[in-house]
Amino acid sequence: MSFFQKPPVTPEEIEASKPLEIPPETVLGFDEAEWYARAYRHDSPQLTFRAVAMGTVLGFFLSFTNVYIGLKTGWFLGVGLTACILSYAIWNGLLSAGLAKTPLSILETTCAVSTASSAGYATGNMVISSIPAMLLLTVTEANPGGTHIRWQVLAPWIFFLAALGVTLAIPMKRSMINREKLKFPSGTAAAVTLQSLYSRGNEALVKARVLFGTAMVSAFVPLLKELEIRKVGIDPKTGKALREALVPGQSNVFDWITNVLPDSWTHRMLNAGPAKLHPGGAPFHLSDYQLKLDHGLALLFAGVIIGLRITGWMVVGGLILAIFIDPIALDWQWTNAAGVTVGAASKPASAWKEIGIWIGAPMLVASGLVSFAAQWRTIVRALASLGPTKRNASAATEGAAISPDQVEVPGSWFIAGMIFSGIGIVVIAWLAFDIPVHLGILAIAMTFVLSLVACRATGESDITPGGPLGKIVQLTYGVLMPQSTTANLQTAAITSGASLASADLLNDLKSGYLLGASPRRQFLAQAFGILTGTVATVLCYFILVPDATVLTGTDTKPPAFPAPSAQQWKAVAEVFKYGLGNLHPMAQAGIKWGIAIGVILALAELYAPKQYKKWIPSPTGIGLGMVLPFFYPLAMFLGALFAAVAERVNKTWAERYLIAIAAGGVAGESIIGVIVQALNNFVLN
Repeated sequence: MSFFQKPPVTPEEIEASKPLEIPPETVLGFDEAEWYARAYRHDSPQLTFRAVAMGTVLGFFLSFTNVYIGLKTGWFLGVGLTACILSYAIWNGLLSAGLAKTPLSILETTCAVSTASSAGYATGNMVISSIPAMLLLTVTEANPGGTHIRWQVLAPWIFFLAALGVTLAIPMKRSMINREKLKFPSGTAAAVTLQSLYSRGNEALVKARVLFGTAMVSAFVPLLKELEIRKVGIDPKTGKALREALVPGQSNVFDWITNVLPDSWTHRMLNAGPAKLHPGGAPFHLSDYQLKLDHGLALLFAGVIIGLRITGWMVVGGLILAIFIDPIALDWQWTNAAGVTVGAASKPASAWKEIGIWIGAPMLVASGLVSFAAQWRTIVRALASLGPTKRNASAATEGAAISPDQVEVPGSWFIAGMIFSGIGIVVIAWLAFDIPVHLGILAIAMTFVLSLVACRATGESDITPGGPLGKIVQLTYGVLMPQSTTANLQTAAITSGASLASADLLNDLKSGYLLGASPRRQFLAQAFGILTGTVATVLCYFILVPDATVLTGTDTKPPAFPAPSAQQWKAVAEVFKYGLGNLHPMAQAGIKWGIAIGVILALAELYAPKQYKKWIPSPTGIGLGMVLPFFYPLAMFLGALFAAVAERVNKTWAERYLIAIAAGGVAGESIIGVIVQALNNFVLN
């Protein structure tokens, strides 16, 4: 097989590279032999240099958007549909400008999307979870900025974990996609989207214009509220100039509520006990608890994608923390085993990270593990697939004109990939994170099994349980190496990162399968994306997180990136390192309540009658609402509310344009936001 193919040039080649006349919905029902006979496009141009170049550029910038949003919200947003629209629209723009001579075929676009998706999604999970969690664990009073992992370690670590994930998907593809025909909803949606783009090109161009227009509008936001170009004084401690942006990041629009309430109500609601925030005993205001309005747009558009139910319960979780829990924490003092009296369990401005994390994080972990355990049938089927293949499973292709061995990714690639990525992971784990070689090998073995489960869950439900699977490994290594938070975090990162990369490749392979693409060439396109994604992810992380203060905030400035995923991972690692008994009593109580509530609500979501499920509080929403400053959930809720109203007013319009609007809004602010942070940290600082 030649590496790069030549793109279609002649009219005959362009005609032959047009989409299948069979719609993806029909291909879904094909058995393996019928797919080889009717859908497979043989050597139609697919892995061309121009397709990989397009995917590389898109993936680089889409990686920025996911790291930016992931550090703010804890979510990684799928980029496949965005890459579909952008690839098609940008190439058509190049054609119109005379910079390209022939159209990008549908299979070339499929490869471009695979490269972009790998770069924008499969490589960034660690820099919103385990890596910033490790940074947070190094924070002390003497070193509030913490100590970073070196980029020379982080880059190969990300690369080898993504390579492991892509390799692990090889033996799963034929079983889960060809034979069992699991749906992989995101991959199916990408295939349907591409087919519709090539059959109704005008509509695609309209969506692209909407996406670019929204991106241009949201791009102005970080220039106004994050670019610190105005000098306001000199820091007496460091002698450096103090700077601020033209527009504040948030506004205190809710403080009027405490001003109109009777003093007795305000004191009871926000000022329990003698604790005071302001000199002279001035009362607290809602803004002191981060109940503010954010001036950004990216979180609004992220809320459009996330939805009303989860974002609504996020707001509820934030309000519960501010109004009911934190006033108690303000006065809860504790004398520890050494006889030292420890002050209040929380301060209003940092309630989300001082007490909310000990309730919200256990709630998220417990509900995630319960939901994962409830998929026991999926787990059993995944483990059963490790057994020998039945004779009749391969008999379907006997007598077919094409042998699967000519089409599918060969087993030799799997063996070579496992050796390459496995050695890289074990060596880095040993040298950089002090994880013994045998425990590094155990982590890879666990990842192999758990990635099977993650990929099957993705194929059946479109949800990749990377977080819960990572927590399983954290719990395992919390027992094996209880004093090492680094080992606890980075062994879990192996499973979480690799399973997300595996599921991402299988989604892409499903999309290609429905369009007749070559799985070998898609695998190579995905591998190219790993290189791009590693570079973009490492660059973006160090630009956005120069030190830990952007994650924790300061006395005068809220956190730019609260990193809720990292807060969860850090909390689990700390419990194993210090022991539950060494935590503040309110943190201990919070953990117990968080676990109990998470389990109860997860079980209620699973087993309540269908007509009542929508009324059950979301443990994911409430938990996230407690581990984020309130203005983040509020912004996402307002975006989700806009989407819900739009769907009610004009469902057809909403289905056509909401995703394009949201994708553009997230991308515009995120990409320019990264550039702005680079200017703040390395030019204006």
